[in-house]
Parts: sequence; structure tokens; C-alpha cells
Amino acid sequence: MSGIAVGSLVFAFLLALMVVRIPIGIAMFIAGAGGYVYLTDSWMPLLSSLKNLAYARLSNYDLVVIPLFLLMGQFATHGGLSHSLFRFVSAFMGHKPGGVAVAAVGACAGFGAICGSSLATAATMGQVVLPELRRYGYSGSLSTGALAAGGTLGILIPPSVPLIIYAILTQESIGKLFMAAVIPGIIAMIGYMIVIKIWVHRNPGAGPAGARVGWPERLRSLVQVGPVLLVFVVVIVGIYAGWATPTEAAAIGAAACGIIAVVSGGLRWKGLLASALGTAQATAMIYLVLLGADMLNATLALSQLPVELANWVQGSGLSPFLVMVAILAVYILLGCVMDSLAMILLTIPIFFPVVMGLDFYGMGHEDKSIWFGILTLMVVEIGLVHPPVGLNVYIINRLAKDVPLIETFKGVVPFLLSDAVRVTLLVLFPSLALVLVKTFGAL
Repeated sequence: MSGIAVGSLVFAFLLALMVVRIPIGIAMFIAGAGGYVYLTDSWMPLLSSLKNLAYARLSNYDLVVIPLFLLMGQFATHGGLSHSLFRFVSAFMGHKPGGVAVAAVGACAGFGAICGSSLATAATMGQVVLPELRRYGYSGSLSTGALAAGGTLGILIPPSVPLIIYAILTQESIGKLFMAAVIPGIIAMIGYMIVIKIWVHRNPGAGPAGARVGWPERLRSLVQVGPVLLVFVVVIVGIYAGWATPTEAAAIGAAACGIIAVVSGGLRWKGLLASALGTAQATAMIYLVLLGADMLNATLALSQLPVELANWVQGSGLSPFLVMVAILAVYILLGCVMDSLAMILLTIPIFFPVVMGLDFYGMGHEDKSIWFGILTLMVVEIGLVHPPVGLNVYIINRLAKDVPLIETFKGVVPFLLSDAVRVTLLVLFPSLALVLVKTFGAL
């Protein structure tokens, strides 16, 4: 059997395991182990490989950055920093029609800059903002749609855990990927705000104006949120400028967020313990998925599927952009059945060699790698809100129990159109992702 045939069977078995609700990390490990035994025709090579599999992955120093950024997000969540961010943005935007929903999106972007998790951003900001949206009489579909879409900014605005995983898998610079994600993240935030404005313009009753806040209160909110913004700048600029490694910057960010949360009075012993437990649970889940992906990738490498597929695409004569559109469409479909981290771990070892073998605008290897990483992150993020899964949608809908699920899915449709425009722009203009990398790299 060819490598493509073996790989297809392994993927079919993996999907079958997922259908019966086997956790994705375990499903990838079982499918990978089964394929490994089939290809080697013996259990002994598998057992020999397992001796070093866990150590080879978990001894990677770069992985330490994941629990540190997760801890940073936990401190922000349990320390009440989300309230400060929302008060700050709402003070400047909340008095306009649709302004409270716009402020919610802005606060999601700010929280994503210290959290790195879309689900955590959606859950935390949902608890903070939904009561305010109800108080001002916002429609259920606009309220939940804006928060579900805004939550996706948690993995697009750096630091981003999926982007760190992509960097580790492709041996790319974490700092450069973080810098490349800034402008697409800002475009995403602005796009969502424009959607809200158009929505409210067409239906003024869906998003009434909030209360106007005076300049003294605005300045107080700025002072309260200033340290949080400073942490983001120090972490991102520190990584890219070479002042600190990603791990060191993550440690600084986690410590700074913890201190800010304690000083502001939002973090006490109960919150500290909850932060440690939440970090441990999320880290364990991510590491389990990583181990499952390593087993699966070892089988795919043995089958030569990535190499055969890359050679087939290069020899097919297909347009590179047609191939890219097909890859992005696969991500959209996979978003119906799995989460963002699993998608990246499962597909990058296959798609990355294909993309690197094609010519896009004459870009070099590094530029192409960074551009594809940001594209992948954006399309994976769409999977968090589009039906039928849309994990962010279910999280927000669980918080807004008075809003039917169908209304929440209707609410995210305009934001998905904004996502489609943004992805198209990045495909056509890679410089949107590369301009900051080039600018700061030349300094």
C-alpha cells in the first residue's frame, strides 16, 4: 500500500475513534500506534519508540512557555483584570449606539493579549459583559454573537498557545510569529467592531447606547488598565527585541500579572489555588495531545505520506493558490469536529511540507512559514464559532441561558463574513503579516 493510502486509513480510524467520543489525544495515540505496528509488522519497533517518545517531547525547553502563558492568563482571569479592561474600553466607547458590544470586543482583544486562550477569553469576558449587555437591552443574538466572535481574539492576539505549538512544530521563531499576528489581530478586532456598527445601524433597537462617562472616570480606568497593557508590550517586544527568550518573557509576564492581580485586590488565596489548578489541568491536556500527535506523526513520517503528498501536489500543475484554498477549506471542515490545538497538531506535519514546496509571490522559506502560520491560526479560529460545533458559541450560550442556541449561531454569521474578508485579505496581501517582522527585523 502507498503512503497516502496508509495515511488515509489511519485518519479514517482516528475519525472513527473521535465519533465514539475518545479524547483527541488518546485517539491520535491509538491510531498512530496501530499504524506504526502495521507499517513495521511488529510490536517491537513501537515499544522501542515509546521508550523515548515522552521524554523527547516533554524535555523540550521551549514547551515551558506554555504553562507560563497559561498561568499568566489564569492570574488575569481570577484576578479580576477582565473587569478593568472592560471598564476602560467601555468608558471611551460605551456611550455610542452598539458601544457596549464594541467595548466587549475591545476588551476581548485586550484580555487575549494576556491570556492566550480563546475559550478562557470567551468564558471570562462573557461573565463580565453579558450582565451589562442585558442591562442596556441589547438583543440576545448580537450580545452572544459578539462575545463568541470576540473570544476568538484570545488565540489571534499574541501570546497565543496554538501559535507557540506551530512554532515548535515548524522550528519557527515564536517572537516573529507573535509580531506577525499583531496586525491581523487588530484587523480582526476592527472588523468585528464594524460588523456591530452595521448591525446597529440596520437595527437600532439591537444595541442601544450606554451611559456616557466623564473624563475623570476615563482617566481612572486608564490608570487601572495601564499595568496590564505594559505587561503585553514588555512580553511581546521583549521576545522580539531579544531582551528575553520566550520562556523568560512568559515568566516575567506571569509574575507581573500575578503581582498586579494581588495589588489590585482581585487575587486572594482561593484565586491563587484556582489559578495553579487551572494551569496544571490545561497543561496536562495540551501535553497529552502533544504526545498523541507525536505518535501519529511518527507513523505518518514512516508511511512517507507528507513527502508523497508534497511531491504529488508539486507535480500536479495545480495553482499554488488553489492548493492554499483547498487547505483552508479543510481547516474549516475540521473545525466541525475538533478544537484548534488538535487541528494544528494533526495537519501541520502534512500541510507544511506542501506549502513550503510551492511558490507564493516569490517569498522565501521563513516569510512563507510565518505567513502560513498566521493564515492557519485565523482559519482555525473560525472553527471556534462556526456551526455545528463552535466551542465558543456553546460557552457563551451556556452563560446566556435565556438566549436560544439558534439565535447565538445566527448572531455569529455576520462575524464569520468579516472573518472571510480578513482571510482573503491576508491571502492576497501577505505583507499584512510580515510588515512588522520586516520593520523590527531591520532595526
